[in-house]
Amino acid sequence: MEKKTVTKDDFLYPRGRYYGHVKPENLVFNANLQEFAQRISYICNLETGGKLPPEEAYKQIKELWKQLKRTKKQLKIGESPFQDDQGNQDEPEG
Repeated sequence: MEKKTVTKDDFLYPRGRYYGHVKPENLVFNANLQEFAQRISYICNLETGGKLPPEEAYKQIKELWKQLKRTKKQLKIGESPFQDDQGNQDEPEG
């Protein structure tokens, strides 16, 4: 039986599988979102454990949020939710 070697980055920053609409910008944003969530978790744990002051935790989380918003805007995620890859408008269900 073959053992898979886990790198430090894979251990610290695990990635979940993406099940959404497969487009390059969605995959990139999903990876960024997972990294955001992982980092927020670490910051919260450090603050809860008394290793990081609340003000510093807030500052770091706010900066990570700004970076995520910037990425979303650059990738144009959610700007035309009913548009397919060819630029055609899909009819909303309902």
